[in-house]
Amino acid sequence: MAADFDVRVGAYAVIVRDGQLLLAHWNQHGNRRWTLPGGGLELGETAPVAAVREVREETGYEAQLQGLLGVDSIFIPAEKRMRGEPRMLHALRIIYRATLTGGSLRHELGGSTDEAAWIPLDQVPALDRTELVDTGLRLLDAGPS
Repeated sequence: MAADFDVRVGAYAVIVRDGQLLLAHWNQHGNRRWTLPGGGLELGETAPVAAVREVREETGYEAQLQGLLGVDSIFIPAEKRMRGEPRMLHALRIIYRATLTGGSLRHELGGSTDEAAWIPLDQVPALDRTELVDTGLRLLDAGPS
């Protein structure tokens, strides 16, 4: 029996340096908000590999994962899906703590994000952001899992 919902697995990184959080600006299908660098796994890709790849693609940095912060789920009803898909979406988000090992800040071209930036932690609450940002920071504050 087929499931009556879709599943999307994504991997994301929380990277804090000098009191600033590295964020990517999501700009896709009319949605524009700041989010954690990361995204969906590709066929045959593990979550850690996906998180490192997505950080590189969206921000220009090379990341090293420092540990799993947690796994989070959101459920998006069919009527709120971006492209009119007829079924509910279960988005399973795997969130890591990470540090940077190289690279330099740059914006993604031709992807789902159009800007990357370091945002002072005290300015994050004022941003137009996805709830994934708050989830990642909450998990970071909770300590290692």
